[in-house]
Amino acid sequence: MSPEIKPEWTMIQNIFEEHIAFNFLIGFKTQHISQSEVVISFEHKPELHGNPVHKILHGGVISTALDSVGGMMALVAIVAEQQCVIADDWKKIMRNLGTIDLRVDFLRPGRGQLFSARSEILRKGNKIAVTRMELHNESNDLIAVGTGTYLVG
Repeated sequence: MSPEIKPEWTMIQNIFEEHIAFNFLIGFKTQHISQSEVVISFEHKPELHGNPVHKILHGGVISTALDSVGGMMALVAIVAEQQCVIADDWKKIMRNLGTIDLRVDFLRPGRGQLFSARSEILRKGNKIAVTRMELHNESNDLIAVGTGTYLVG
């Protein structure tokens, strides 16, 4: 567990890192979870290349990182609003959580060794949540930005 993650958020961390197989395959690690922001990271590896000559990330990996961090932020918003014990309710909550729309703007090639994606909640209603996401490399170059709309109820 990252030192920046409070114990009440460890179940969300566990769901996204261990129970979503694709996230595990890519190697997402949660760096920070709060009611206002979620940050995940992952390391460069050849299996994630979209262009093997330039050794840059595949656009699908970039989109997945943004979608995953946006989905985590939507889940945090649900848990914070309902003040529920996620250990008891996580399967019910996850059953109702899904991506409705994802917009990604690719700003630079995905070059780097370590990438971090962050998300913030823009709006949380009874049925949907909207998040804004960014992906940076270790030099803090902005690789991509996104907006996600998630079904939450």
